[in-house]
Amino acid sequence: MDGTLVDSMGYWQSLGREYLAQKGITQGVEELLERIKPMTMSESCSLILRTFHLPGTAEEAAAEMNAMMARHYATDVLLKPGAAEYLRALKKRGVTMCVASATAEPLVRTCLTRLGVAEVFSFLLSCESVGAGKNRPDVFLEAARRLGAASPQETAVFEDAIFAAQTAAAAGFYTIGMFDHSGERHWQQLQETAEESYPDWAAALAAL
Repeated sequence: MDGTLVDSMGYWQSLGREYLAQKGITQGVEELLERIKPMTMSESCSLILRTFHLPGTAEEAAAEMNAMMARHYATDVLLKPGAAEYLRALKKRGVTMCVASATAEPLVRTCLTRLGVAEVFSFLLSCESVGAGKNRPDVFLEAARRLGAASPQETAVFEDAIFAAQTAAAAGFYTIGMFDHSGERHWQQLQETAEESYPDWAAALAAL
């Protein structure tokens, strides 16, 4: 969802920085933020607490960050231009779809319901539910199983993040790369990894 369907990566990129700033931490932040990109929220929070010797549990830290993001998802995160039209075109063709996201399912539902596209998906699935981030194929495999696919090759995975696209491709999924400014420096690599790649949803829709 994030960076692929909705333009939310800017909020996520500033979330860890904002959280740590509230704790009075400004040094060593950027390196840590790079390390947590492929992790689930729980994994990220555990590493943040360990790295900076902060009190509390990963669950408490995750709750604080989720509350921050919930406000954005409920009010100002927008769909990427053309995403709704593309989703509805697939739905009209009888394509079964789901969301597989590193974001917690309640936040995904809040965001996509507000944006009017939640109903096109059969279900919403979070990495938290399968216990692994997108550096492992668990969430993609579980999504394919729930979709009723006989094999990964029958399922297309749309991704803006290079590490997630590489995971999906290595697991045998038909991988489609979508451009996002947060991953601009990996765009060429994403194009090389994916079976198809598009700079935006208008281009993807034109290719249907």
